[in-house]
Amino acid sequence: MVTIKNEIRTSGNSLMKNKLCEVVIKPSRGGKIRIFANGSEVSFNAEIDNLFSTDHCVTLCSKEHRNLLGDYKYKAMLCEHFMAACAICKIDSIDVYLSEIEFPIFDGSAKVWVELFKQAGIDGKNDVLYTVSEPVYYLNGKTSMVILPDKELTVSYAVNYDHPDLTRRWVSLDLKNIQEIIEARTFGFYKDLKKYQMLGFAKGVNIDNTVGLKDIGYTTELRSVHEPIKHKILDMFGDLYLTGVSPLNMRAQILVKEAGHAVHTKVAHELKKKLVRI
Repeated sequence: MVTIKNEIRTSGNSLMKNKLCEVVIKPSRGGKIRIFANGSEVSFNAEIDNLFSTDHCVTLCSKEHRNLLGDYKYKAMLCEHFMAACAICKIDSIDVYLSEIEFPIFDGSAKVWVELFKQAGIDGKNDVLYTVSEPVYYLNGKTSMVILPDKELTVSYAVNYDHPDLTRRWVSLDLKNIQEIIEARTFGFYKDLKKYQMLGFAKGVNIDNTVGLKDIGYTTELRSVHEPIKHKILDMFGDLYLTGVSPLNMRAQILVKEAGHAVHTKVAHELKKKLVRI
């Protein structure tokens, strides 16, 4: 079990609604990442069975408190970057209190979360290794995701976007340069921004937290080569950690092509059933 030594207090605006969210993270010995969203005393665990939506971001919820209209009052949006930071730091036992229903975006990566965890101090170790009892896969047209048992963790992520730098490109995980994954920012096509904002999404997007893909180049300087693809790996880390096992504790080969949160989480459902300790 891994928790934090000291309480964390922070705040920041959200990406989708651009609302200020105050966050308090407390050490716990419960063995779960529990989320108390929207200032409530109702909690739910950050796990794949509590997945609510993958529209625009990963949203988790308390299914036990569904209202008559079929909506969920107690939910947390934009969980992926926070969960990726937990996966990278191997934190699996904390209580997270949000004043709103969406985690802060900060700089669009997991960098701030990882720094906050390290500043608070990480208490405990989790060196238990896992692999898969049999291949886990999702195949649908051009999209695919496959997880195979292996002696070490390897990740290859391929994308094919309408952008000169991101057409038929792939990135392989280099654990020696894990910082490049941690600090890889979220991204999107700059030409689509106004459309999404008119629909009520992406209101908190700015040049500091999002890499905008232009016809040629980007709206900001990249932190590393192919940063957007590295962000896809970061997202995948967060999504797969909803199984309760950090991908960094897996001994498997992960191959992904043109996927996203919906595919990551579909695979996570199956992966949870087939993870075995080594």
